[in-house]
Amino acid sequence: MSIEKDIGQKAFRNPYHKLIVNLHYSSSWLLNNHSRLLKPFDLTVPQFNVLQILKSNHPEPSSINYIIERMLDKMSNATRLVDKLCAKGLVSKTNSARDKRAVDVILTEKGLEILEELDHIHEKIESFASNLMENETLIINNLLEKIQTQNSSSKE
Repeated sequence: MSIEKDIGQKAFRNPYHKLIVNLHYSSSWLLNNHSRLLKPFDLTVPQFNVLQILKSNHPEPSSINYIIERMLDKMSNATRLVDKLCAKGLVSKTNSARDKRAVDVILTEKGLEILEELDHIHEKIESFASNLMENETLIINNLLEKIQTQNSSSKE
């Protein structure tokens, strides 16, 4: 199936226009499928991202700023996400001993257990690209990084 058929677009202005639309479409497709896999665990993709960030730093606590710096979606409200994860019992918050204005966030045992259950999610998500050869994934990664690098200097 082609992007043109998927979105009902007859033509694009140029290959660059098609690329940008295809990246948006592919991102949305991937997020929708990721959300579907997380739904049985009552987690959103940004919540899962926060849990992964905390896991990478475990057993050390993480500040909200640490979480924000590493989030995939920089537009997400990290404080609100942490509060929701606290309400689910997956993380806990305490006042930071290092900085009285900061909050330390750490995974609870329940959070660690759910992440262990979710280990298979990574394999399922990676399987979305299983029809690509490894060298093709390297090429795509390099090209995406090239787009990001070229445009990171022109942030407005």
